[in-house]
Amino acid sequence: MDFNKLYHPSALNSFQYIAVVGAIMSGGAQLIIHLLNYPRPEGYLYLYWCWLGLYIFGSLLNLFGKPPQGHHHHH
Repeated sequence: MDFNKLYHPSALNSFQYIAVVGAIMSGGAQLIIHLLNYPRPEGYLYLYWCWLGLYIFGSLLNLFGKPPQGHHHHH
């Protein structure tokens, strides 16, 4: 099992990449909300659980998913 697919940016699949970018953007938005002294929207922290779920789904797909026969991917 190649655990490199969990953290190396070039080995992430689309689901993992979207989850990482989403978590970073949510964190940045939360920081801006805090710096402007606005109240955090109710349920905002659930976003992080959604990003985590998407990342776990993408990780499982990346680790255990097999491309169909005849699949050729060129870089």
